Amino acid sequence: MSAVARVSFFIIETSQPATRNAKMEQKIQSLASLGTKNFMVYLDEVSLRNGRISKRIRIDHPQAAAIVPFVSDNEIIMVRQYRYALERETLEIPAGKIDRGESPEECIKRELVEETGFEVQSIEWLYTYAPAIGYSNELIYLYVGRDLKKLEKDIDENEISSIEIFTLKEVLGMIRDHKILDSKTIISLAFISSLI
Repeated sequence: MSAVARVSFFIIETSQPATRNAKMEQKIQSLASLGTKNFMVYLDEVSLRNGRISKRIRIDHPQAAAIVPFVSDNEIIMVRQYRYALERETLEIPAGKIDRGESPEECIKRELVEETGFEVQSIEWLYTYAPAIGYSNELIYLYVGRDLKKLEKDIDENEISSIEIFTLKEVLGMIRDHKILDSKTIISLAFISSLI
């Protein structure tokens, strides 16, 4: 994915009573917002079920898709890219933001070509999860891809440092050794290893 957002989550309670509500938390109003090209951040005032007023950070974030692309029965393509928020390069499965009007399947096919230069013929849904459930509505759709075809296309070197091929055993070893930190990669490989 091309962007990472780091936001501190906090709860501030006050002694003001709120109207009882069947929901655990009900938005009263947005106190502040920050808009960017790809997402919006809101500071919302909410009423709690116990009658108190509190504040919540909420990020309205686009959905994303990621893929474990198999180049053989036991080898996958990984991408290495610099993550500004972590101030380091990370090794990840290819992924990206779903554009407006695009399905998760269309997104991951496009992203795989952009990030690796490979076109996928067969994709299978693996899992969908919420990577930052405490403050964001983002969902990431995970897929397995097979029957890859190398295209005559340059990758975006401003986004991807390198494309690397590893065996599943090598990737699982890097996860166990804490060399891979990316949640979408860890979750995808955990699912795949349990299915083998």
